[in-house]
Amino acid sequence: MRLFVVAFGLSIASLMPAFAETAKTPVQLAPHRAVYDLSLLRAGGSNGVESARGRIAMEFGGDACDGYTLKYRQVTILNSSESGANTMDVQTATYETGDGRTMHFKSTSLRQGLIKDSEVDGDAKITPDGTLNVDLKQPKKTAFGATGETVFPTEHLKRLIEAGRRGDTTLSVRVYDGSNKGDKVYDTLGLIGRKIEPGAALASLEEAVRKDDLASLARWPVTISYFEEGKADRTPVYRISFELFENGISRDLKLDYGDFALKGELKSLDVQKTSGCAR
Repeated sequence: MRLFVVAFGLSIASLMPAFAETAKTPVQLAPHRAVYDLSLLRAGGSNGVESARGRIAMEFGGDACDGYTLKYRQVTILNSSESGANTMDVQTATYETGDGRTMHFKSTSLRQGLIKDSEVDGDAKITPDGTLNVDLKQPKKTAFGATGETVFPTEHLKRLIEAGRRGDTTLSVRVYDGSNKGDKVYDTLGLIGRKIEPGAALASLEEAVRKDDLASLARWPVTISYFEEGKADRTPVYRISFELFENGISRDLKLDYGDFALKGELKSLDVQKTSGCAR
């Protein structure tokens, strides 16, 4: 996101230290494994959800030199007195190159543990001018493109952290993540709250967070709304909120699907040693 530093009468020399500091501290995302327990945060709407439970298990790895990998699984059980229990199981695996230009993605969605809702498999590339080109193998072999600057999820995460460091309160960017049937680009609006200084209120947080490797890091409350392309003035199709640490680890998840919302509590966290990649 653009950084606006405008102060009448300031000399170029007075701005140089701030730019030098930004240049020498690139975002370093930590490889980690995390598990979140899901529960119902809010019910309502026409689907009749009365209770919910589930779990998210994710493993993030790699670096800017070798690229980034993500394995993600979310199992959610929604209960309704009208329709009974409905189990959704979403499994996703992605690889993104360190320069943020190429992504391979594969996902499978199961319903009731047996019925395959969808399977998505494809590759996406972003040209130097930001144009997106996607080749899908599943659910059907097809190709499409989208003009205008688009980013993949890991680059989006980095930009959120960079925006938080700068003190920006919003980040608007188009994101392609290969979700659903892999055929949509989303307009996103990120709201970034006031920086929480390293070590602040850690004693009141989950045991999984109270570790030395997180105690020295800043974090920000973040809310991201996802809109269908060209419909950013309407109700978002999905909204996620969380506290984002400076190394990319998140806690205090809130997943808002419109008719209902889920809460994700971080239950376990294994932060792995970062590589020596200097990019």
